[in-house]
Amino acid sequence: MRDFVGSGQVDVSIVMPCLNEAETLGDCVRVAQEAIDTLSRKHSIVGEVVIADNGSTDGSQQIALAGGARVVDISERGYGAALRGGFAEAEGRYLVMGDSDCSYDFREAVPMVEKLMGGAEFCMGSRFKGEIKPGAMPWKNRYIGNPVLSGILRLLYRTPISDSHCGLRAIRRDTYTRLNLSADGMEFASEMVLKSALAQVDIAEVPVTLSPDGRSRAPHLNPWRDGLRHLFYMFMLCPTWLFLAPAALLATFGLAVFAMLLGNPDAEMVRLGQLGIGDHWAVVAASAMIIASQSMIAGTATLVLGVREKYLKPTARARRWIARSSLSTWLVAGLSLFAIGLIWSGSIAFGWMQSGYAELHAMRSLIAAFTLIVIGAQTGFGGFLLSIVAGNKLRHGAVLG
Repeated sequence: MRDFVGSGQVDVSIVMPCLNEAETLGDCVRVAQEAIDTLSRKHSIVGEVVIADNGSTDGSQQIALAGGARVVDISERGYGAALRGGFAEAEGRYLVMGDSDCSYDFREAVPMVEKLMGGAEFCMGSRFKGEIKPGAMPWKNRYIGNPVLSGILRLLYRTPISDSHCGLRAIRRDTYTRLNLSADGMEFASEMVLKSALAQVDIAEVPVTLSPDGRSRAPHLNPWRDGLRHLFYMFMLCPTWLFLAPAALLATFGLAVFAMLLGNPDAEMVRLGQLGIGDHWAVVAASAMIIASQSMIAGTATLVLGVREKYLKPTARARRWIARSSLSTWLVAGLSLFAIGLIWSGSIAFGWMQSGYAELHAMRSLIAAFTLIVIGAQTGFGGFLLSIVAGNKLRHGAVLG
C-alpha cells in the first residue's frame, strides 16, 4: 500500500443520501458499519457512516442514529445537493458514496478503499463486471441505456470505465475537492465521472453486485430523464465533440462550396457529378460558415473555462491554442475579416453605381462578403467573451498557470 492510514482520526466516510428511506436505511447502515469494521481489522482504519438527510418525514433520521450513523440535515433538495452536503460534513480522507435502498452492498466498498490506499484517486463499481441480480435492473437499462451511454463515454473521453452509472463509488477527498462538483440532481453522478475523466484522474474499477431495490415505493430515479441528463452532461463537458468537431466540418463544407461558386463566376450552375450547385447554395454555405464561427468561439470558451476551473487537462494542441489566444489577436482577426468583407461589398456596390444601377449579378460575391462581415464581428465579440471567461484577462493563456 502506498498510502497507509490508521491515524486515529476518521479515515473513511461512507455517505448516503436519504429522503424517506425508513424501509431500507437501517440495513444499509448496518452493512456500512460492517464494511468499516473490516477496514479497521485489516488496516487499522477509523471510519464513519454519514446520512445526508434531505428532509425525511418517516423517521429515517432516528433509524440512522440508532444504527450508529451521523445524520447531517441538508435543506437543499436533490441527490447531488445531498451528497455534496454530506461530503462537506464528512471527516474522512476517503469518501464512499452509495444509495440507501439496499441496491448496493457497502461491504463491496472495502476493495474500493483499498484501491485508493494503493494510489488510485477514484474508484468506480462495475455491475457489468460483477453481478446484476434478477429484477435489479430493467432490461432497457441493462441492454440499451447503460451500455450505450457507457460506450459514448469511452468514445468521447477515452476512459476505460465499463459502467458509468454505477452508484457505489469511492474517491479521495483531495480529488473530490479538485473536481469542484456543483450539480444538485442525479446528474451529480455524471459530473463526477466526466470531470474525473477530463482531469485525467487515476480511475480504478472493481466488480460490484446490484440487488433489487428494497423499497416498496417507486425509486427517485427516472431512467429516461436522468439518462438524457447524463448524455447532455457528456457533451457539455466535451468541447471537442460538441463544438470544435462540428465547427471544422461546417467550415470545410462552407469553404468548399464558396470555392466552387467563386471559382466559376460565369457558370450558372457548378456541376459536382449529378449535383448542381448554384447561387442558392451560397446561402447554405454562409450559414454553415457562421455557425462554424460561433461553435469555434464557444468551444474555445469551454476549453478556457475548463482549464480555469481545473477540471480539464488540455491536450498539447489545446494548450498551444489557448496560449496563443488573446483579446488583441481575436480583435485583429475580427477587424481584418470585417474590413475585407466591407471593402469587398463596397467594391460591388461601387461597380453597380458605375454601371448606372443596371441589373446586378453578384449574389455569390455579395453573400461571401457579408459572411466575412458577420464572422468578423463575431470574432471580435468572441475575443471579449474569452477574456471574460478567462477571468477578465487580456491574455487567455493566463489560465494555464
